[in-house]
Amino acid sequence: MSKKFRVFFKSMRVRLTLLFLLFGVLPMTALRIGMLTSYANKAVSNRGIDVLSQAKIIANQIVFHNYLEDVESELIVAQLNQLSNIYDGRIMVIDGSFQIVKDTYGLDEGKTIVSEEVMQSFRGEEISKHDSENGYIEMTIPLTEVKSKHIIGVLLVSVSTDGIALNQEYLESSTWIIQLASILVLLFVTVFITKLLTKPFRKMASEIVEIQNGYKDTLNIGAYAETEAISARFNQLFGRMKVIDESREEFVSNVSHELKTPLTSMKVLADSLIVQEDAPVELYREFMNDIGNEIDRETKIINDLLSLVKMDRSAADLNISSVNVNELLELILKRLRPIAQKRRIELVLESFRPVSAKVDEVKLTLAITNLVENGIKYNKTDGWVHITLNADHQYFYVKVEDSGIGIPEDALEHIYERFYRVDKSHSREIGGTGLGLAIARNAILMHRGAVKVFSTEGEGTVFNVRIPLNYITS
Repeated sequence: MSKKFRVFFKSMRVRLTLLFLLFGVLPMTALRIGMLTSYANKAVSNRGIDVLSQAKIIANQIVFHNYLEDVESELIVAQLNQLSNIYDGRIMVIDGSFQIVKDTYGLDEGKTIVSEEVMQSFRGEEISKHDSENGYIEMTIPLTEVKSKHIIGVLLVSVSTDGIALNQEYLESSTWIIQLASILVLLFVTVFITKLLTKPFRKMASEIVEIQNGYKDTLNIGAYAETEAISARFNQLFGRMKVIDESREEFVSNVSHELKTPLTSMKVLADSLIVQEDAPVELYREFMNDIGNEIDRETKIINDLLSLVKMDRSAADLNISSVNVNELLELILKRLRPIAQKRRIELVLESFRPVSAKVDEVKLTLAITNLVENGIKYNKTDGWVHITLNADHQYFYVKVEDSGIGIPEDALEHIYERFYRVDKSHSREIGGTGLGLAIARNAILMHRGAVKVFSTEGEGTVFNVRIPLNYITS
């Protein structure tokens, strides 16, 4: 099937039309066939009942007038011929020796007939059968004496059903005409209904194009409950896409700004040295030291960006292994203790029980390191950072609590945004990039974990981390 045909049959309107036609034509066809079959059966049954009743009357007359002994009885012959003419049939009278004493067709008189139906009638049975293939009803009626109940012969009646067949053909042609007319009406009604039903969807497609071209920013099709629900979901999705697009633009702007700032500083320092022909060595050393710090800052921003890009990849990139979390936390604090000592911050680790979990050691280390490092950077002199580890049968819990400057309540919902800083001047002073918490949260979420923050401005901050002991792929 070509692509055009596939697209054609995928059309909702076409499918609805075909569905309506299918459920309209099939019942009509079944009804037509049922009517014709019912008519044929009923007509044959009525014909058989009529002929049988007339044949019984003549059978009684044959016995009463002793026709088998006097086959020249004009009364019986007239009745036989009348019945034969009325029903367009053939009647034969058979005596006790199986000889045909009367044949209304005048073909087989004097001949012997032995058939299953005749034999059954000689045993006292009335036989009636319909031969639909050859178009006749045949019946045999025993000729029984009234007093002795002795069967002296058989009356064999065969009537044509050609008249019924002709009527059936006429009825069939009439029903065909009625069905075709009904199909045309149904087709017209179906096209009208499907056009009416699909109109809101065509309008929806048109409005989506307008939204794509920027002429509208919401979809509102309330014709049906379904279109109303689709519109609501679309608007939610579109709103989410706009937020993502705005976040992407803001992210690119922030990245450009963050990468440009150290370069600008280095350019200013370098230009200052160039314009001073006889600058002293101490000034060169001071400026070069500042340039080195800016290079380190640029390197940290780039490294954090690379870490964040890796975090944005699928969780399938996780390198899961069994890790001793107690030892991992001790190693993290060992690496960060020199930074803490430089700022006179006390690091304390409290483990309530041994914990082993299946995690990505590198990404979990990055997450916890960023949380502890934030607690150190945004702390007060002679402050503290407490890390506690606990677990139950399903999760392990890491709490990072500090005595730092805290986070304003209105900033708590933004702290995981990339490049977001609560205090930009203080962040630049201590070398923050605004990516640490975003990296930490992404790493935790990749482990199917969760992180919550509680903070009081001027008193400190608490990060509660919960991670499953066993990583389960979705």
